[in-house]
Amino acid sequence: MTLQIGFLLFPQVQQLDLTGPYDVLASLPDVKVHLIWKDLMPVTASTGLVLKPTVTYDDCPALDVICVPGGSGVGPLMEDDQTLDFIRAQAAQARYVTSVCTGALVLGAAGLLKGKRATTHWAYHELLAPLGAIAVQDRVVRDGNLLTGGGITAGIDFALTLAAELFDRDTAELVQLQLEYAPAPPFLAGSPETAPASVVQEARKRAAPSLKVRGEITERAAAKLER
Repeated sequence: MTLQIGFLLFPQVQQLDLTGPYDVLASLPDVKVHLIWKDLMPVTASTGLVLKPTVTYDDCPALDVICVPGGSGVGPLMEDDQTLDFIRAQAAQARYVTSVCTGALVLGAAGLLKGKRATTHWAYHELLAPLGAIAVQDRVVRDGNLLTGGGITAGIDFALTLAAELFDRDTAELVQLQLEYAPAPPFLAGSPETAPASVVQEARKRAAPSLKVRGEITERAAAKLER
């Protein structure tokens, strides 16, 4: 039976959060991958790439895998009842409930991280606990049928991990080889632990405004979960 895999698509999504794991999972045998939004109008990602939904909330089939990517547009989603209701409904019957980067905050706002181990982008990691999650700093974190990937490029690691769960290691390794996924970055600046202190300081400075806004949204979302 064809596996139904759905990625939430929304304005200001971080395109690599979506397109990295999309390429991995769409390369698997006998899968149907959906890009889901409220309507079928094109959506502009945070860096300007235009993406087109393939199915609406109302017409989306029952999903085996639901994935919420991150991006600068996650804040509004965390307080969007229509989106949260859709995610909760799909998550109730999905084999795997997943996210990449700050998409985890949307899962949290939907009440799906309570008591669960999860991760997200390093700059927003502190927002997991208020949403009931057990924050874990890792590239990919699994807790039961919940899989969360860290920031942006971790989406590929997440998707390969999921591919092995859905099929087997050989299938996942074949996709990895076909995509020539063999990271060899020119700099050791991919995490706060290895990047130069000055680079980390600048990155935190740039993230501070969005962290403040998302922190306020997280407080409101957490308060709703306690009602």
